[in-house]
Amino acid sequence: MDLEHKRAFGASVLLTCVIICSNVPHPVGAYQYNNRYAGDQVFRITLTNDTEVQALKKILELIKMDFWQPNSASLIHRNATVDVHVKRNDTQRLHARLKLEKIKYRMLIADLQKEIEKQTGYRSSRKRRSESQYDYEVYHSLEEIQNWMFEMNRSRPELVTMLSLGKSYEGRPLFVLQLGKRSCLQKKSVWIDCGVHAREWIGPAFCQWFVKEALSTYKYDSVMTRLLNHLDFFIMPVFNVDGYRFSWNTDRFWRKTRSKNHKFHCRGVDANRNWKVKWCDEGASSHPCDDTYCGPFPESEPEVKAVAKFLRKHKRHMKAYISIHAYAQMLLYPYSYKYAAIPNFNCVESAAQNAVTALYSAYGVRYRYGPAATTLYVSSGSSIDWAYKNGIPYAFAFELRDTGHFGFLLPESLIKPTCTETLKAVKAIASGLLKKCNTDRNKFSYI
Repeated sequence: MDLEHKRAFGASVLLTCVIICSNVPHPVGAYQYNNRYAGDQVFRITLTNDTEVQALKKILELIKMDFWQPNSASLIHRNATVDVHVKRNDTQRLHARLKLEKIKYRMLIADLQKEIEKQTGYRSSRKRRSESQYDYEVYHSLEEIQNWMFEMNRSRPELVTMLSLGKSYEGRPLFVLQLGKRSCLQKKSVWIDCGVHAREWIGPAFCQWFVKEALSTYKYDSVMTRLLNHLDFFIMPVFNVDGYRFSWNTDRFWRKTRSKNHKFHCRGVDANRNWKVKWCDEGASSHPCDDTYCGPFPESEPEVKAVAKFLRKHKRHMKAYISIHAYAQMLLYPYSYKYAAIPNFNCVESAAQNAVTALYSAYGVRYRYGPAATTLYVSSGSSIDWAYKNGIPYAFAFELRDTGHFGFLLPESLIKPTCTETLKAVKAIASGLLKKCNTDRNKFSYI
């Protein structure tokens, strides 16, 4: 770890130069993303029977759509709701076809460009704050987040260590913050990653919020103090660094990594379908142009490979893996790739129940919880399945707010409540690691 720390520190000078030299204003106002989403709409389609499912699939052959929920046409089924982003030139055609087929639908977002601008506000008129006044209630660019990570490392050396796991496809560093009171003994560890899918901006916002709360409440909040004294947290605010940057500068709804495919012009791999567990099976696509493309082989993406290598190296002490996604308001655990109960189901189910109860206590927001395959949909090559199969007993994926009203465009005004309630859930999971789970009675008892 010392070597990794030195590598990260050594890269700081270079990164600082990059940040200073590339301090280009973000796209703002009506010119955000060159106005490319003006007139685009988001529909919620409700399917009640197989006839409607088949009718919608035929419509999909005529009209191209960007799937928001679920993330693939293959996952459409009866009694399901489907959220799709449709280009302005196709909206009227879709309205007409759905009415013709008597399929129920409603418009979630009438003008996507306006919603994008409402989400982030007018950045040109808002001064970027210094690190000592870092604003955790706005979304931040990759450069800002990485600069903030260096500042956390510099200002709180007694609790923070910065690591570099390697580089992304486009050569960007993959940084992780290790949080915890320094100890000569090896402590149990918790991994938290955010920003696996580029367009899910609330993820990186939560990872930063977690670090801020952990550091500011240490020695003041008894639960957080106990957690940092007895556990090490490895926090990766932006897993998919290339994709996240691309979602800021070019395509707000980009999901995948940015690796090139030599046979197709399409770029990127779904970083949550690229893990070596039932790779490229049900719920993943083998076509490079699809949003759920599994990649040419497992761990083909340097980002996935770097994190997998790190987790394998530390799996003896890694007790929980938590991945933050959006949107659906769910807390999921293995299995994703099959309908079956995990061996330690009682303990994991109890931990999930405690987490959603803690989350609900903040603002009364309800989360569904359960195995990913039955609660959301079947998917192969997922990180939670991989983590579980590699010996990490508690593996969770959060799908944060909301349930579709804003979708991937959760307003900045909802960052604070969303992160506050999610923090309660994560603290509940982490606290459970300091207790021994009694599988017979499905309760926790102190060691």
